[in-house]
Amino acid sequence: MENKVCSHLSAIKTLKKAKDYVCEECVKTHGRWMHLRTCQECGITLCCDSSPNQHASKHAYETGHPVVISAEPGERWLWCYIDEEMAEY
Repeated sequence: MENKVCSHLSAIKTLKKAKDYVCEECVKTHGRWMHLRTCQECGITLCCDSSPNQHASKHAYETGHPVVISAEPGERWLWCYIDEEMAEY
């Protein structure tokens, strides 16, 4: 059985990395985060769904930017919110 990667993940040719290790929205509201994800469309780094504010998934659904990479040190994967698919890089 062949494993196909969703079209959103396969469209990513160059990775946008986190500029800083902070959730850009939590910083504005003095919130806290667990793990960080970087949007592959606009490059913003936001908190994951394990965080109280879940900024990364909210951003994906509000903007239509479906793919993030983990901004966590040592993690090398992408996630598509639309297709709920992951790929390692």
